[in-house]
Order: sequence, then C-alpha cells, then structure tokens
Amino acid sequence: MNNTAQSQNPATHETLVTPATPSIAPTLQTAPATKPTHVKDLPTAKIWAFATGQFGWALLSGIISNWLVYFYQPDAETIAQGQTVFIPQGLAILGIVTVVGGITAFARFFDAFVDPAVASLSDRSQSPRGRRIPFLQLAALPLAAVTVLVFWSPVNTTSWMNAAFLFVTVIGYYIALTFYCTPYNALIAELGHDSKQQLTISTTISFTFIAGTAVAYVAPVIWGGFVPAFGRVNAIRLTFTILAAVALVCMLVPALAINEREYVDSKPTGEDTLTSLKETFRDREFVKFVSSDIVYWVAITMFQTGLPFFVTSLLKLPETSTTIYFVLMTGVSVLCYLPVNIFAGRVGKKRLMLIGFVIFTCAYAFASLLGSGVLGAIPAMAQGVILSVACAVPMAIFGILPQAVVANIAGASSKSTGEDRQGMFYAARTFAMKMGQSLSMLLFTGLSTIGAGSGAGYRAAAVCAAMLCGIGGVIFAFYDERKVLSVLEG
Repeated sequence: MNNTAQSQNPATHETLVTPATPSIAPTLQTAPATKPTHVKDLPTAKIWAFATGQFGWALLSGIISNWLVYFYQPDAETIAQGQTVFIPQGLAILGIVTVVGGITAFARFFDAFVDPAVASLSDRSQSPRGRRIPFLQLAALPLAAVTVLVFWSPVNTTSWMNAAFLFVTVIGYYIALTFYCTPYNALIAELGHDSKQQLTISTTISFTFIAGTAVAYVAPVIWGGFVPAFGRVNAIRLTFTILAAVALVCMLVPALAINEREYVDSKPTGEDTLTSLKETFRDREFVKFVSSDIVYWVAITMFQTGLPFFVTSLLKLPETSTTIYFVLMTGVSVLCYLPVNIFAGRVGKKRLMLIGFVIFTCAYAFASLLGSGVLGAIPAMAQGVILSVACAVPMAIFGILPQAVVANIAGASSKSTGEDRQGMFYAARTFAMKMGQSLSMLLFTGLSTIGAGSGAGYRAAAVCAAMLCGIGGVIFAFYDERKVLSVLEG
C-alpha cells in the first residue's frame, strides 16, 4: 500500500510517503549554510526510532493497498475459497467504473485536498513539543482503528449498505493517514541538516517501509492458519486486527523517543494554506519532480493492486505464492539498499531514478505476459521469480531516493526564501501521490473487468502501468538536480 503516505514511505512513502521567481533562487533572505550550534544531529539510535514509525504506517498502508480490492472485488478463485461478496460488483458507476474502484478513487481524491490543510496546520504549529510530534501522537490510534474497520462490513452478504460503510471508513482511513504521514515526512527534511543526513534518514526509513509492506504481504500466510477455526472472512479480519495493533505500537515510538526541539531548528511559518501551497508550486524543480511522481504513482499502484491477481488469475498459483514473491522481492531489494545509497552519492539521485524508471517499465511489460503462450517455455513459478527479481532494484531506488529529493528541494527552498514550509512540500507530494492513486484505482478496477475470467483485463492493466512509468521517466529527465543541491549546500 504506502498510503503516505509515505511514504509512504514508502519510505516514502515512502509519504508514504512524497514539490514568477523559482523558490530555489535567492529571494527574501538567505539562511546560514550550517545548522545552528544548539541543534544536535540525530544519533543512529534515534534515526531507527524515527524509522520505526514508518514501519507502522507502511504496514497499515500495505494492508489497504494490497488487500482492499482483493477483499471487496474477489475473482472466481477467491470466491470458491469462501470469500463473501460484500459489495455489488460490475460496471455500476456511469457504466465504466466498478463500485469498489469508484469508492477508493473518490476517497483518495477527497483526501488529497486534506493534505495541504494538515501541512499548513503543522507548519504553523506553535506547540512547545514541536511542529510535528504532537500530530503523530494524535493520529496513531485513529489510523490503526479505522484500518481494521475498513474490512468489517456490517452486512454479511452483498449489500449497498456495505458500500456506504466502505465509503465512510476508507475516507476516514486516508484522513487519519494524512494527519500522521504529512508531519512525519516533513521531519525527514528537518532532522537531516544536509543532503547526506537526509539521504541517511531516507535510506533507514526505506528499510522499515519495505519491512512493513512485506509484513502486509505475509497476511495470507497468517490468515490461512485462522481459517479452520474462524472461516475465511473472519480469519482475514482477525489477521488485520493483530497487524494493526503492532502498527499502532510502532507509530508511537518516534513520538515517545524523539524530543523534536532538541534536533530541529525551525520556526512556524506565517503563511496561510493557500499562500503556502501556491509558493510551493512556484518552485520549478519541485513541479518537474511532482509531475513525474503523479505518473509513477499511477503505475506502481496499478501494479501493487494487480499483483495478487497476476499470481492467481494469470499464473494460476495459490494466493500464498504472492507472499513468496514479495518476500523474494523484498530480500533482493534490501540487498540493493547499500549500493543505492553509495551510488546516489557518486552519480546523483536523478540518474539512479531514471534507471529505476526504465527497469520498472520493462518489468511491467513482462507482467502483462505472465501465464501466456509467449512465456510458455518458462514454468509459472519461475515467471513470478523473474518478475520479483526484476522489480527489486527499482523498488530499492524508489524506496529511498524520492523522499530524499523532496527533502533536498524543501531544504533549498527554506534557505532561499526563509520560510520553513517543509510540511507543505511533502503534502504537495502526497497530494500528487493520491491523485495518481485515485486514477490508478479507476483504471485498474475498470480494466480488470475486460474479458472477465480470461485475465485480459489484468494484462491490459500491466501494459498501461508500463506505458505510464515510461512517461514518468521522460518527465523526470528535466529535473535539475545540480541547481537544487547548489542552493542546499551553498
């Protein structure tokens, strides 16, 4: 899922979680190039405490991103295994969008407009405990609770009442996620006092983001053990309740372990929400980044949502194989984290991200051929392994670098304008992410109905994801990384 989410994290997710005169050009006033002497660098133990919060919200985001459509728009295989059909199926909204797709897309679209408001509240906060930490404490419990409620339909059969309940709880989920992830992501730029520290923090939270997402993918293994005693639906609900409890504890760790005032030197911004958002989007380099990011999130969300269907409908493998593939993908990706960190410092974040776009584009195209005659000589299980390994490298790249890029842009803007609007930069990135996710839900749930039972819709979704990822890479090629870093490090 991540929701950033972000951001996201994933690390970004992740947000997860994820920017007249350009704001990176010197204007109002120039901040000193070094941090104030009274502000400490975040020690390693505190960095990991901060990253633990990312594990928590990534786990919840993974539950929603990976299993919501799978739970509420089941295919024939899962129905045969005892899955209840809670929501009316088919092309029910304007004849082109499924009910589940319409609900999830609208919820993300609606919440995207909540992001700037929450960012502004956080940026303008004058709490003695800091601008961000109080929000983490406030949002953790509601976020964990509403994640569980999303899967707790009140009527145990197909009903429009369940659709209404899902509509309300999904909106609640995204609002709660915003209240946690937007302030959380802003801390990446504030706790990291230069580009190197920001990259270190981004790398660390990428470990916990992918770990949280991986645990969410292990869910079928967990609920499989509960099925004999509780039945499929209640086994899934029990599994998500347990995982949400773990996530709640993790999300509270950074709020309890880090004294924000000890490590962050920032002042509340005096800008209102609209002014801050307007100034954020006047940053030309941020606009280039965020434009590519929207397209990327459409592609990656379609792929993540479709992966369980690729496994069961295209490869004709049991749903537990999804867990095997994701664990493999996660393991290979984690092995790539250190090389990504090293090469980002040597060749730049931009070049590595462009490589990631290319690999992802090829991997999505390969996914459209799973289980087809074109790959007939390759065993089904092996096809999934190839896809998992191919996706691992760009997963590492996009798990680390986008959050660091936003931190660079936000830091450069703060130095050149004198306004500490880090929260708004991450909110604007999250806004773009949710716009992309909204579109992806409409596209995937609509495309998946093509040739029902044949898998043609899932293949079409994979092809669409490949094309969009390629477009995202072309847009990002125009981002001027040198310009941003010259201001940030100057």
